[in-house]
Amino acid sequence: MQMIPIDELTDPAVRAFVQAVNAGDRAAFRDALTTDATMSDDGTDRNLSAWADREIFGANGHMTVDEQSGDGLALQARYRNDAWGEMDTTWRFTVSDGRVSRFDTGQA
Repeated sequence: MQMIPIDELTDPAVRAFVQAVNAGDRAAFRDALTTDATMSDDGTDRNLSAWADREIFGANGHMTVDEQSGDGLALQARYRNDAWGEMDTTWRFTVSDGRVSRFDTGQA
């Protein structure tokens, strides 16, 4: 499967989110989100801050995007971290005022 370079992701908020995850940049991650952003993992709502600490920043999380929807708000990606290894995942984003207000992720 062909990887999509981050700078070719269609939606600027999604692009900023993926860049922040891959850089391990907490400040950029917070900046990519609305202040009241929410999320779910495998269909269960999670505490976004605790989830990000555990799944991204505390475990060297990294996304390799394989596909994006036409509007850029849904991704198929290989996600890897030190806790779980690599897995195929889906990501769906809701964007409000240029920032991610919700994301839903899970195994593909």
